[in-house]
Parts: sequence; structure tokens; C-alpha cells
Amino acid sequence: MRVLHVISEMGAGGAETLVAGMAVRGQEYGWVSAVASGGGFRADGLAVAGVETFPVPLARRSKLGVLRAAAAVRTASARFRPDLVLAHNVGASLVSRLALLPKRAPLLTVFHGVADKDFPAAARILRYTSDRVVAVSPATAARLAEAGVDTPVEIRNAVFAQPPVFGRAETRAALGVADDVPVALCLARLEPQKRHDVLLDSWARLDGDAVLWLAGEGSLRAELERRAEAFDGRVRFLGTRQDVADLLAAADLTVLTSDWEGLPLAVLESMAAARPVVATDVGGVRGVLSGGGGRVVPPDDPVAVAEALNELLFDPAARALAAAEALRTIEREYDPHPFMKAYDELLRTSLGGTR
Repeated sequence: MRVLHVISEMGAGGAETLVAGMAVRGQEYGWVSAVASGGGFRADGLAVAGVETFPVPLARRSKLGVLRAAAAVRTASARFRPDLVLAHNVGASLVSRLALLPKRAPLLTVFHGVADKDFPAAARILRYTSDRVVAVSPATAARLAEAGVDTPVEIRNAVFAQPPVFGRAETRAALGVADDVPVALCLARLEPQKRHDVLLDSWARLDGDAVLWLAGEGSLRAELERRAEAFDGRVRFLGTRQDVADLLAAADLTVLTSDWEGLPLAVLESMAAARPVVATDVGGVRGVLSGGGGRVVPPDDPVAVAEALNELLFDPAARALAAAEALRTIEREYDPHPFMKAYDELLRTSLGGTR
């Protein structure tokens, strides 16, 4: 089964991590995968691993950009000759549908999430572009159905865990942090959705000394760096990282203060590394943490975030209990095998007939 993944970029984000894992693990299920994207280090890694990749210019929400991206996906499709196309998110779905006119292969869309206000527009696009829509969490599936998407398929994200290359001591030493200093890690682009302003507000309310690592790049970096000057080195900007497993091994917990999410891979990766999570109650986060593994806090509430951070950063017993619960949840519910099996069954069923 020849599967063409279409995604805007292949950098450090959660959707990109999922695509890379699916492309590699799909070989165990008889898939021959290719990835069409705007590139990035994950695309480079896939090419080294023998997965065919195709360049696609970023659409950037302009009509001309969408048409150029669609032309590139059409070229990729003509060269790769997929049995079906798996588009990741709404923009990729639109670009893929234009590329596949007249229809040549089934098009399925994996919907990773949008802001609440954008659900109606996203649903309208998905109804006209996709043969099937996959939601990455129960909460996301419910929102799509409410917005008018006919019977979205629910396949919860899984985590393709990678072992660290370096341990806690080595990574901390490289970043200039002593072993006994509590460290929180935020794996998130520096963009408005992720609400780093809330995180910094909460950091100012901590009861003790700790270090916050911000791993990611984005349009808000300069503004956030100015705000972080008041923390006297207790907030560090790490940029885009390819060593997430090492950072997780060196951190004590992770924190995510987003306004919206689907089912964030950063949360699952943290739990798989036995790191508790403090995350806002958006998308599928509450469902992931319902069995323990961290603390769910309201969005836009720095006081609640600070309370959760104070508990887990400075109480080793609470942190150890949450870490054990996190591992149990991942092993029980987010293993890659049932995830890949569900996608394999869906894709092969889709080849039997489309809308």
C-alpha cells in the first residue's frame, strides 16, 4: 500500500513527529510511504532512512501559495503514484484535494486541531476535501461532529518514544544546570496559541528556585526574551531542538499552557519518558491525564499553573507518583501498535471505495 503523507513542514512539531513515526513504522504493515512537505530536519532524517520525500512550498494562506503548493503535491503524486493520500491538517487537505483533481486516489485527513473559533471554517473545508476525517482525540472528534463533519473517525495519537542519547547529568552539564536544581521543560513553538505569557506569569509565582527551559522557535521569541530578563537566568531559550529525548531525561517535568490543542504529542512524549505534565484543559489533554500523570489546569490561569508547578517541582514524592502513573497510561493506552493497526485498517478499507 503506497501512502503519500502531505504536511506543511517536517520540523519539531507534534504532527511532524507523528508523520515521521508513521512513515517508518508503516513498513511493518506493508506500507511504502513518502512525505511531501516544506522540509525540515525530520524530512532529512526520513530521507536518510530510505523514505522518499518531495519538496512542497509553504502555502502561507495565500491563493497563489496554495496553488503553488498544490502543483508541487500534484508532481509528487505523479512521481510516487500513491494508492491514497494522508493529509495532515486542514491546509494540507485543501492543497491535496486541488492536487488530486480530477480525483485519482482517496484522500484522508488527520485533523490535529484548530482554535475553537476556527472549527466551523475547518469543518466546511474538510467536508468538501476529504473522503474521511480522522480526529486525534475524543474531544476533537466531538467538536468536529458538532461543526458538521460527518462521522469523523477517532484514532488517538500514539507516542513513538526515542531513547535519549545522553543522560540527565550530561545534558544538564551541557546546559549549565546543576543536578539538584528543579527544571521544567516546555516543548512548544513560540507562538500565540501556546500562551508562553501565561507560563511566564506563573513562573514569577513559584515558591522556590527552578529553571524553565523553552524549547522551540517562533514569532514571539524577542518579546518573550525581553520579559524573561526579569528572571535572572531562570528562564532559558533553547531554540528548535532535535534532542527532545535528552531534554526530557534531564528535566523534572514538562508544562504546556496552550489556549487550544488536539492531542499534543509533547504531553505523550513527556509521559512516555516518565516525566509528569502540567497542561491546560484543552482538546484531549484531560482524557490523557484522567488516570494521573500530572495536573490539568484551566487555560489562561497563571495562578493555577503556579500551584501545580509548585507541587510537582518541589515535592519529590508527588512527582514520583505522577511519573509512575504517566508510564502506566502510555503503556495501556498510547502504544504505537494499536495506533498503527487502526490506521492500517482504515486506509485499507478506504481503498475499497470512497465517497
